[in-house]
Amino acid sequence: MKVLVFNGSPKGNKSDTIHMTKAFIEGMKTVTTIEEKIINVNEKKINHCLGCFVCMKNDGTCVQKDDMKEILEDILLADILIFSFPLYCYGMPAPLKNIIDRTMPLSKMTFIKENDKYRHLGRNDYSQKKYVMISGCGFPSKSNNFEAVTKQFELCFPNNHSMITVTESPLFNIKEASPVTIPFLEVVKQAGIEFIKDGKISTETIKKLSIPMIPEDIYSQMANETNK
Repeated sequence: MKVLVFNGSPKGNKSDTIHMTKAFIEGMKTVTTIEEKIINVNEKKINHCLGCFVCMKNDGTCVQKDDMKEILEDILLADILIFSFPLYCYGMPAPLKNIIDRTMPLSKMTFIKENDKYRHLGRNDYSQKKYVMISGCGFPSKSNNFEAVTKQFELCFPNNHSMITVTESPLFNIKEASPVTIPFLEVVKQAGIEFIKDGKISTETIKKLSIPMIPEDIYSQMANETNK
């Protein structure tokens, strides 16, 4: 099974969120053989979409010559796409959103209506692909933080998607926090196991992932003291 990971963090391999993504993949590997490829988005040359629609009107070839051509080929080969990123202004970091904008060559200009929503027809059958969003933020609460990006992900990938959103994610890069981060990552690993076995993450596991690793007030105090 081919897994393509988009690491959308500007920190690259030092990302807080990538710890969760690696645990999720580790869980999947306990169930089946995984061939993974991680793309650090910030290391790629990807121009902004020009909105010319040449790719959609013709054969799916973009007029721009950059790293996106290879990335589109990787997307077509992948069984599972994982979007791993920190929450930026209630959404994805711009370079990762740029990649999604540049996937237009995978679709045609023709659109159809499905369940009161219009969508462009794909150039291929993508119905068997699965999509995962793993996002962390530095706030101690999910409320009024992830709503916009989860809705966007749901609209972009309406079928076969799963989402993990986690607060207090800077703790993953703090060695002293290991008594709380290691058990939490075991839950993320369990999510990966369930995803491969059942095609989704159980409600029970999602609830566990929604519980802050340390109490909100203590985390807030620690974070504010550190950032003074």
